Amino acid sequence: MNKFYIITNHQKDEGLTLTKSIQDYLLAHGKECIIQEESLKEHSGDYMFTDARLIPDDIECIIVLGGDGTLIQAARDVADKQIPLLGVNLGTLGYLTEIEKNNVIPALDKLIRNDYVIEERLMLKGEVFHKKKSTFQNRSLNDIVINREGKLRIIHYDIYVNGEYLVSYSADGIIISTPTGSTGYNLSAGGPIVDPKADILTVTPICSHTLNSKSIVLSANDRVIVKIGPGRKKDIETVLATFDGDTSVKMETGDYIEITRSTKSTQIIKLSKISFLEALRNKMGDIR
Repeated sequence: MNKFYIITNHQKDEGLTLTKSIQDYLLAHGKECIIQEESLKEHSGDYMFTDARLIPDDIECIIVLGGDGTLIQAARDVADKQIPLLGVNLGTLGYLTEIEKNNVIPALDKLIRNDYVIEERLMLKGEVFHKKKSTFQNRSLNDIVINREGKLRIIHYDIYVNGEYLVSYSADGIIISTPTGSTGYNLSAGGPIVDPKADILTVTPICSHTLNSKSIVLSANDRVIVKIGPGRKKDIETVLATFDGDTSVKMETGDYIEITRSTKSTQIIKLSKISFLEALRNKMGDIR
C-alpha cells in the first residue's frame, strides 16, 4: 500500500499527536498520507466523521483512530468508496479496532509490506415506510434497533420474513444485527455471538414480555420486516429506528421497516493471525 488517509476521533487523540506521528512515519517511508481535519462538531451533510467526497479516489487504505464506534461511523461514511479500513483502538474493548496504540508501528510496517488480509463485512439497509410510502433509508454495519420512545411501556412488534408472517414480540425493542454487531447491543440483550465472516443476521428482542424471547437467526439474503403494532388500549405508539446507535428516525403504529442486505460492504484490514475465537476469548476473559 502506498496511499493512506487517516480519520481520527479528535476527542480520543487530542492535538492529533498519534495521528501526526503515523503520518510522519508513512511519509518517511515514501508513502502518501492525508489527515482528515473534519471536526466532529462542525460539519454539514449526511456523515459523522468525514465527508467521503473529500477522499481521493486512489486512496488504498483508511486508518481510523478511535474506538469501535468511530470505526463503525467511518465505515458508514465511506461505504460508497469501498476502501479497506484499519482500526487503531483508542477506546476500551475494541472488537473491530484490532491495533492497540503501542503496536501502531509494527502494524504500519505490515501495511507497507502488504502483509495483511481483507475481510468483507456484511452491511444492512433499512427502509422505513409510513402509509406504505418510503420515508427514510440508511445503512448500518452493526445493527438496526427499533426501540420505544418516551415513557416506559411495552411495544408490540410483528416480524415478517420474505413476505411471510413469522412471530410477534411484546418487548421494549427489537435488534436486527449483523455478525459484526453480534458482540454489541445484541450480546447485551442475550443474543448469540456470531463469527463476523458469517453470512447471516439475527433478530433479538429486548426485554421480551412473552415466552418466545429467543433470538432468531436468518440468512443475510432474507428480507425482514418489523411492523409496529398498537398499544394496549389501541393507542398510537411511537418508536425510534436507530442505525448503529447514531442515526434515528421516528416510527409509529402501522409503520414498518424493511431490512435487507446492503449492496455495499465494509472491508476490514486484518493484520493479526489470531482467530476470531482466540480474539473473543481474550476480550471476554478465560473463565475456566
